[in-house]
Parts: sequence; structure tokens; C-alpha cells
Amino acid sequence: MATEQPRAVRRRDVLVGGGGVALGAVASWAGLRAADALSPFETATPRATYLGGLTEPWQGDHQAGILTAPQGFAGVTAFDLRDGVDRVRLGRLMRIWTDDISRLTEGRPGLTDTEPELATSPARLTVTVGFGPGLFDKAGMAAEKPAWLAQLPAYPIDRLEPQWSEGDVVVQVCAEDPSTLSHAARYLAKEAAEFLAVRWVQHGFRNAAGQVPDSQTFRNAFGQLDGTSNLQGEAEPFVLIDDAGAPAWLRGGSTMVVRRIHMDLDRWDQVDRPAREVVIGRRLADGAPLTGGDESTLPDLEAVNDLGFPAIDAAAHIRRARTDDATQRVLRRAYSYEASPAAVPSDTGLVFITFQADLEHQYLPVQARLAELDLLNTWTTPIGSAVFAVPRGIRVGEYLAEELFA
Repeated sequence: MATEQPRAVRRRDVLVGGGGVALGAVASWAGLRAADALSPFETATPRATYLGGLTEPWQGDHQAGILTAPQGFAGVTAFDLRDGVDRVRLGRLMRIWTDDISRLTEGRPGLTDTEPELATSPARLTVTVGFGPGLFDKAGMAAEKPAWLAQLPAYPIDRLEPQWSEGDVVVQVCAEDPSTLSHAARYLAKEAAEFLAVRWVQHGFRNAAGQVPDSQTFRNAFGQLDGTSNLQGEAEPFVLIDDAGAPAWLRGGSTMVVRRIHMDLDRWDQVDRPAREVVIGRRLADGAPLTGGDESTLPDLEAVNDLGFPAIDAAAHIRRARTDDATQRVLRRAYSYEASPAAVPSDTGLVFITFQADLEHQYLPVQARLAELDLLNTWTTPIGSAVFAVPRGIRVGEYLAEELFA
């Protein structure tokens, strides 16, 4: 007679079988709650701190939303100029937007706001405006276009889609509350409808305010700490344009790259943890390089393992992204996107936003190295790309990019 094999334990057995352990625990909990005469909706968790009234300054030497500590939610909208929109009409739009943004970031509705109650909680709202290369060509301003302002070169890893690429004007709206963000982005788009047509909209999210400590690095959809070596307090010289040869409207401004990176979660799920760490060159748990230390420890790119191979793979992301030229660092403001958490295949990725003072010196060399050889490219695909010039901030009595459009 064949020996009976033990039956495998199933999730359902744990919940409803085994002598009713789980059900018994639920019953005991219910009894205790009844004995204590507590409402089933009561909780000992303290109420969250109110963030709706927090504001970020709109006026200043540079626009908010660049060096500002990243908020939990972002919406990036790219527009195309409508036919016949020239320098004069763009100047008119900048006057309108300057007033609108000033009001919205202070928690006040715009002059024509039909939903004014939605504007009363700014929740650290910031608005950042930039101009793409097409604006200068279409508005008869080619002579004013910065020499560096052009779309990125074609990379072998790119599979760019028009609905996520290019644009004449960009508006990045960030806030700690998605309702605040949604209202501000829609209102600014409505105000611009006579001048601009929406080309694409990308929404992204990070950890909501208070979810993780302020000093903790954001984790992307792969579970990786994203931006461990990002610029911190020393960012300003690397990010803001301080070139006497730059036009006045750009001095104190920046350059902006927006890349939409699709992340193949379905195939990434098939990669075991050690292999994932080899791909990145860091431990997943704490972000420390595979050569030891903690997240802030510099990786030892010369170290070898017990077999004599490089401890950090030659094509690991951390090695390919690293540069010996300290002036090539960029400021990352990346946000995750997710079309649907249940979608199979997944439609998940990163709205990868960077700011840098010198696009050609800082961004292009690093991007070229990553496109040439990076293990992470096996699971990531750039599907959108755009470049913008970000004007300096405004002072009292000015409107945005006044020197350019006056």
C-alpha cells in the first residue's frame, strides 16, 4: 500500500483550518473589544499633522520646484503653441500665469477660478515653467534660443512614443495633496487654452508626507533606493545657471530633462534578490554599496570578490552612473507612475526629472554611458523624452521671463 504523503499547507488552511486558529483569534479580539465597550472604528493612532496650509515661496531668484524638497505628488504637462502665438501673445500668457501662480501657491484662488474652494489648501504647492526648443522656432524667436536647447540625441535603448515626448512649454506642478495639484494644473491649463494645446500629461507619486522620515531616500517601483547620490545642500552651483554669457532671463534658471522610463515589473519579479543587487551594485535593504558600509559610503570600484572578479559588476548601474568629474552631477526629482496596480503586463515606471546648470557637460555624458552599457537597461525602457529651458525666478513687479517676451 502506498504511503500517504502529508498534504501541503495552503493559505486557506491557515486562515480557516488548523483547529480554527485564525477564526478563534478573531473571535477573541471581538470579545475583548466588546468587553472594553470600544467602537470598532476607534484607533489609538494619532491624527496626522495638518499640511494643507503650508506654502512654498513663488517669488525668488529661481523658480520653486527645483531645489524645493520634493513633495509627494507631481503632475507634468507639456503644451504645444497654437497657430499664430508669437512673442507678444506669449508675454500676455506669462503675465496671466504669474498672477495665477502667485495666488495658487499662497492658497488663494485665481481671478477666474470657478472652483475657488479647491485653492484654499496649498499643501506646499509649487509650479515650475520651462520652454522647449519648438517655442522659439514657432514664435519667431529663433535668435533667442539657447544653443544647447535641443532634444536629446537618439540612444539605442530608447523606444520613444510621441504622446510622452517633446513639447514647447512645460508646467511642473507639485504638492503634498493630489487634489490641490489637480486643481492647480487644470486651472493653469484652462487659463492657457487660447495660447497652448496640451501635448501630454504625466502624473507621478513618491511617499506621502509623513510616511517616511524626511531624510530617507525615495524607493522606486523596483524597491530600490532611487537617488542615493543625489545632490543635497550643495546643489545650487550644479543646478542654477550662473554664466555671464547666458541671457538675463536664464541667469538663475536651469535646464530640465523629463524622461518617462517604463519598468518591466513582470520580468523583474523573476529576478532573485542577489541578482537584483548585482544589477544595481547596492544592497536592497539599506542602499549600501556591495563593497560595504552604509548608503552614504562611496563604492570601492577597485574591490574584487573571493573569486577575483569585480565586487561591483562592470555593467552595474552604480558604476555606469558614477563619474570621476564632480561637476557632472545632476539634481534628480524622480516620481513613480502606475497606470494600474493590477495591470498584467504592468504599466509602471518612473517620471525621471533632472535639473542641471549645463545640459551638455553634466547630463549628456552620464546618459550616454548608461545607454551604452547598464545592466538595468534589461528591465527599463525610455518611452518619453523632453528638454526645456527654465527661466529664472521673478521679483516683485515682474512677470515670468519678462526679459524674453517684453
